[in-house]
Amino acid sequence: MREIESWVLAYLANSVWQTALVFVAAWLAARSVRRLGAAAEHRVWCSALFFAAVLPACMFDLPTLLPWLAQHAGASVAGVTVTTGNVHAYNELRLSQRLVDIALLAYATSVAYFAARLVWGLWQVRRLLRQATSLQAVSPAVESWQRYRRLFAVESAEIAVCRDGRGPVTIGIFRRLLLLPEGWLDAVPQEDIDAAIAHECTHIQRRDFAKNLLYRVITLPVAYHPLLWLMRARMVETREMVCDALAADAVAGKQKYARSLLRLAATLTGRQRTTNLHAIGIFDANNFERRVMRLTEKQMEVRKVRRIVVLTACLALGAGTFASALAFRMNPAEPIAPRAATPQEAGPAPGLKVKGGVMAGNILTEVNPEYPKEAKDAGIQGTVVLHAIIGKNGVVEKLQAVSGPKELIPSAIDAVRQWTYKPYLLNGNPTEVETTITVNFAIF
Repeated sequence: MREIESWVLAYLANSVWQTALVFVAAWLAARSVRRLGAAAEHRVWCSALFFAAVLPACMFDLPTLLPWLAQHAGASVAGVTVTTGNVHAYNELRLSQRLVDIALLAYATSVAYFAARLVWGLWQVRRLLRQATSLQAVSPAVESWQRYRRLFAVESAEIAVCRDGRGPVTIGIFRRLLLLPEGWLDAVPQEDIDAAIAHECTHIQRRDFAKNLLYRVITLPVAYHPLLWLMRARMVETREMVCDALAADAVAGKQKYARSLLRLAATLTGRQRTTNLHAIGIFDANNFERRVMRLTEKQMEVRKVRRIVVLTACLALGAGTFASALAFRMNPAEPIAPRAATPQEAGPAPGLKVKGGVMAGNILTEVNPEYPKEAKDAGIQGTVVLHAIIGKNGVVEKLQAVSGPKELIPSAIDAVRQWTYKPYLLNGNPTEVETTITVNFAIF
């Protein structure tokens, strides 16, 4: 398996469960900070999107990171465990080459599909920009735009009308533009126009269009995951709540703004949903009921002590999630060809095969392998599988390495060669047997 294939397979395998882990942690954190306001919830879900995409790309795991930290602190921690039978390392992912090829092809197809959707959305944005016509006429809507543009300090933004769309939307990174559908101003009362324009100005002030595009690009590698869709939906929902709170203050009251929001939602009836994927608008989140309830519910003051406790708990939850993701990270195992045996380690001759668990009960003397210093310093760990012939007298007569990191094989062989067993009896007679011994080298 080539290095790039191994990296992509490791990213895919870890993203499957780490995204779920991040979602659960984010859901718990969002529930904890709900009383702190929509802005706190929004930060939680934005952070969740970031970590869901970045955590699987972390190529180091916790067992590798801890010894590096210990080494720089003047300490060293490592361990060796010995088992019998065919045992694999806890964090190794072993798949046949056929399954690897299928998984990589499916993943590449998924990424290509979501990348194509991203490009299509950007093309739609460009099309909207070409269709936009500046709104120059003097009207109450233009006066409202001028007022809220100054209030939210977005004087460089522009306002225009276009044929497509079902409501006001904000697009653009460098040229920030508020687009209004044709005929929309004639069908909406001035009070509701003020609410919509104030809402869109908050999006422009926060640069939500650019942020949304950034989130799409960052999460592209895990866009296949259904839980990522839920995280993105929560991010959008809380973002709209943040903008609702800012806009409500600008239009002189949450009650007044909530009524406008409901009337604006009613204008969606009969309007075709916009085909653009990335425009940010007041109708971007399909959760009007919760948004209105959030606006009208009584806000309870959160004391400083409780705020500190909640934030500390969220930070601890995040740190625990990060540590768990690294501790249980899976790495694709590359089948290692058997090492060429030396004359002293000639391949074992056929003998009576005995299960490792049975032979474990016959061990009289067991020497634990030493962890090679060079391998420990380099963070090398893994599983060494040995094929052994146990003589009639219980002495290890022949050993052969079946698989394992080449830096660890000599230490495992040197130790296991010194083991002694009680003779294995077959019909009351000592018998030569063959078995499998597994040595796990792990850095804690």
